[in-house]
Amino acid sequence: MTAMCRDCLVVAPGEHMPARCRVCGSPRLIRHPELLSLGIAHLDCDAFYASVEKRDNPSLADKPVIVGGGHRGVVSAACYIARTFGVRSAMPMFKARKACPQAVVIAPDMQKYAAAGRQIRAIMKDYTPLVEPLSLDEAFLDLNGTGRLHGQSPAATAATIVKRIEAEVGVTASIGLSYNKSLAKVASDLDKPRGFAVIGRAEAVDFLAGQPVSIIWGAGKALQKSLAKDGITTVAQLQAIEETRLIARYGAMGLRMAQFVRGEDPRRISADRPTKSISSETTFDHDIADGEALKKILWRQADRVARRIKSAELAGTTVTLKLRRADFRILTRSRRLPDPTQLAGTIYRHGAELLAKEIDGTAYRLLGVGLSGLIDGLEADPLNLAEPGAKRRADAERALDRVRDRFGTDAIGKGRGLK
Repeated sequence: MTAMCRDCLVVAPGEHMPARCRVCGSPRLIRHPELLSLGIAHLDCDAFYASVEKRDNPSLADKPVIVGGGHRGVVSAACYIARTFGVRSAMPMFKARKACPQAVVIAPDMQKYAAAGRQIRAIMKDYTPLVEPLSLDEAFLDLNGTGRLHGQSPAATAATIVKRIEAEVGVTASIGLSYNKSLAKVASDLDKPRGFAVIGRAEAVDFLAGQPVSIIWGAGKALQKSLAKDGITTVAQLQAIEETRLIARYGAMGLRMAQFVRGEDPRRISADRPTKSISSETTFDHDIADGEALKKILWRQADRVARRIKSAELAGTTVTLKLRRADFRILTRSRRLPDPTQLAGTIYRHGAELLAKEIDGTAYRLLGVGLSGLIDGLEADPLNLAEPGAKRRADAERALDRVRDRFGTDAIGKGRGLK
């Protein structure tokens, strides 16, 4: 058995390490027989959006905070205090407000969260080039082979990364450490917040046997219902079924489940996992049928998408409009652009043309716009001699961006974006 202090990183035989670190006195000790031999980590920040808001407003530290919008929107993030009242991510806002009426509700600020996410990504890349992002605040890291470079075990490096994120970004994170991606992801959820959990090779199958099927990464509610209909609710039951039977019954997901329940995952960490799309959407407090009102909202969304795609140094080749009707039916309309773009004006213009075809008195409860077919930002918005006004509009938008970069997002904007 090996023990490591998460604060001062001292390592000692587990049986010789008391309840607190013998060097710094910290109670945050990790004990595991395979601690020094595991190198695949999953890092996940704790209630990320809510944590950023608490960082920026310390008066919220001991209050329940919900990040979300409107009466009919959904919860983007809930701090751990709010979670004690039953609030969860993706919960409808009206249910969240009912469960925790005293919560402080804050509208999402994606630009602020993206900036924090970039800081976190940069810290991770200081220790390994093999970082596979899953979201702004979540990533896999392959720390195998970094021991000689950093003079410490992968476990100590993972703890160092989390300490730096807390000190430099001002949010907390949890680590899962294992020998493959699936188990590292499972481990990161075992000890939140500020957790550090380990799943080793020797214990994996027995540990998994005692878990419900919901622990399987990718097993959503639909698959869980299908498994329940077949009388399967635990991983132990899946372990007793032959791989060929699982594949015959559940297809490709059957193979993934068969590998997972045996503690296997052949996937490597990919550092060049591409972003597929960037989008923004809004669920309205009341259904909207008026075209002009929808176009105002569309402009604000196009502006957010443009800011995010510029920050990512990408450009998009396809605009997609998303609408959800009052009966919850979803409509999507897409258009391939003549040239890749980063510009809010271009996104809005094509989105508005797609929207105009759907303005027929139908009331909508959600509107969104996005860019896909992403490529390098250097290819964005080439000079178009056939449209002399295009360069002037692009220059004006980038001038607005410079003012916002210096004085904040709300410092300047176009009239059509006013609420």
